[in-house]
Amino acid sequence: MLTLHTKLTADDHRAAVAQLVLPYDQREKCRLRAVLSNGEDVAVFTVRGTVLRDGERMTGPDGQVVQIVAAREPTYLVQCADAHTLLRCAFHLGNRHTQAQVGDGFLRIRKDVVLKEMLEGLQATVTEESAPFEPEAGAYGGGHGHHDGHGQHLLAPVPLRQKIHRPSDTPGAPGAA
Repeated sequence: MLTLHTKLTADDHRAAVAQLVLPYDQREKCRLRAVLSNGEDVAVFTVRGTVLRDGERMTGPDGQVVQIVAAREPTYLVQCADAHTLLRCAFHLGNRHTQAQVGDGFLRIRKDVVLKEMLEGLQATVTEESAPFEPEAGAYGGGHGHHDGHGQHLLAPVPLRQKIHRPSDTPGAPGAA
């Protein structure tokens, strides 16, 4: 199984061997087992609070590079006739601690019918869509990492031997606990 634990910097131009396509809720997990676009299993280790963003690239001990891709998921596109109304919508979403993607003239939120009704009550146009969701990191969402001395950002301590449980594992099988 491939292990990923290090974000690459923008000046590292190694080609990706595969993509890791994940919805937002999976891209904010610090420990994750997933399947790459090429069918290979992968284990991802990051520091708690790290969010993997669309287009970022990661690597692990073997040097293979994987590109992160934000999966399309059910969202609402929020648009308003003027900036003041859009600002009011953003305020009310923030007041409810709702994650929101802020774009040029729009907001994007996860699909939630209660929030849709509230936004429409504020005179917003709310359109259901399937789109990659990239919410703001928040005022304290730093995203700093520890450098490994080679221009890469080691995101988490890497366990030398950590068993990733697979539902298909059976006692006595090679590699099973």
